[in-house]
Amino acid sequence: MKHPQENYIYGFHSIIETVKAGKPIDKIFLRKGQKNDLFNELFQLIRETGVPYQFVPQQKLDRITKKNHQGAIAFLAPIEFHNIEDVLPAFFEQGKNPFILILDRITDVRNFGAIARSAECAGVHTILIPQKNSASINEDAIKTSAGALSKITVCRTPSLEQTAKYLKNSGIKLVAASEKASNNHFQIDYTSPTAIIMGSEDTGISTKLLEVSDIWAKIPLSGDIESLNVSVATGVFLFEVVRQRR
Repeated sequence: MKHPQENYIYGFHSIIETVKAGKPIDKIFLRKGQKNDLFNELFQLIRETGVPYQFVPQQKLDRITKKNHQGAIAFLAPIEFHNIEDVLPAFFEQGKNPFILILDRITDVRNFGAIARSAECAGVHTILIPQKNSASINEDAIKTSAGALSKITVCRTPSLEQTAKYLKNSGIKLVAASEKASNNHFQIDYTSPTAIIMGSEDTGISTKLLEVSDIWAKIPLSGDIESLNVSVATGVFLFEVVRQRR
């Protein structure tokens, strides 16, 4: 995969200053096994700010740039990330009926972009994603979303489980999409503050997140194929919320 020059920066000093400035960073690649003062300073900042990171081999960094990256490359995000604890109170203060979409381990960029497009069209107030195991929000994601990711609020959290508990304690109903559910998606009442939880196509929603959820729901299928593409399934759930709230 090619990485346009304007989408990433490299070298410890540049990345440290970017993190300190609070600029949105999608993720940081760090070379495996390195230990020095600059690495320690950057890693401490990463831990404090919650910026996603990944340890990778030297060869992967070298494929991204031939310049002296010093074992660190940061990918800049084209959008700003928010904290749900900051935006949720504002929704209530503005008289909104919170409509939240939680994406658990949706890692495919095109699926993510398509989901964001549906979410913006459905009037979702915010998309909540984990800091790790989530699709990169890059130019491909923005393009696939038809620009929706530039319009909708995206929140990032180190723990979906803990944040889901916060939402639940704040009066948000957590509805998990699961093929194991006994309720069909249209049997659920979405007229109160609601968060729809969608999981990855291969493993679904994590067990811990399912346990936190208030109710599970499924889309009834009539064909031989047992599941829908996650972006299509998300759209089905979201527009049932729209139908009920209208």
